[in-house]
Amino acid sequence: MHTPATAPGASTAPATSTNHDPARVQAGRPGFMTEQAARFFAEQGYLIVEDALSTDEVAALNEEALRICRGDYGHYRGWSGPHEGQSEAEILKQYLCIHFPHKMSQVMRDAIAHPAMVEVLTGVIGPNVKCMQSMLFIKAAGKPGQAWHQDEDYIPTRDRSLTGGWIALDDATVENGCLWVIPGSHRPGILWLQYRQNDPRFDCTDESGGFPYSEADEVPVEVKAGSIVFFNGYLLHRSLPNRTKAGYRRTLVNHYMSAESLLPWHPPRIGESVATCDYRDIILIAGEDPYAYKGTEDIHEPHVRPSGEGGCGDPAHNKKSE
Repeated sequence: MHTPATAPGASTAPATSTNHDPARVQAGRPGFMTEQAARFFAEQGYLIVEDALSTDEVAALNEEALRICRGDYGHYRGWSGPHEGQSEAEILKQYLCIHFPHKMSQVMRDAIAHPAMVEVLTGVIGPNVKCMQSMLFIKAAGKPGQAWHQDEDYIPTRDRSLTGGWIALDDATVENGCLWVIPGSHRPGILWLQYRQNDPRFDCTDESGGFPYSEADEVPVEVKAGSIVFFNGYLLHRSLPNRTKAGYRRTLVNHYMSAESLLPWHPPRIGESVATCDYRDIILIAGEDPYAYKGTEDIHEPHVRPSGEGGCGDPAHNKKSE
């Protein structure tokens, strides 16, 4: 079993793009998603798009994050309110991650199909793209990170097209808990074994292990607010705690895949086979949906992910309350 090592030291200032860094491309003009960028994503499993969102767009998403945490759009499973009389900081530090914020906020719903998202995703997945999940991470100072994992462990596609779009709503640095990735670790197409872990640095997510990579293979993904980090569903990645004395590492993470592929996210219903199981709580963001005749469903509901600080409990559930 691979034992994750302490992250090697690195600068606490987010990196900026250079002509010599193929991992980074600059948004702001049509056609920024070049063949070279698509090739880098295919080979390394991730890509950083800088200046994808404007300062105003980032501010609007952060304002929505506060409204969601405050309960302005209604209560949801795991909500810590009521928050009357509490400061913004007091409210935000009570939440690490809220799933499906786009079901409460139109601003976050619009971010799912942001033009920069669409341009990159149609370049790395194909012309027809659907989204099935959004996650809002607050990660205040002192909050834990996530152990090594592959997103395809949680959202299974049939064609290995799962892709995360990780929108930085604050500068993400080594100090405040940026992403760490193992470039190229998606290429074998193997889902490594997962193990229960009780490392206080991490939330309740199980940890992937047994893979043939070491500390020397991991790299930090430091980015400025407004950047989007794209990564393949098989790419091994993790994040460490926010070790700053104050502040946040807020992100909005959406997951996408090819619309051509069925999505067997949940066990088959009675009379349904595994081969035809298809989760339909989706949003089409580009092209056409070959399965549009099935319609869509409202299955998942917003909820707070257990952070591990008060016990993990049973994360089972995303589904809407009966």
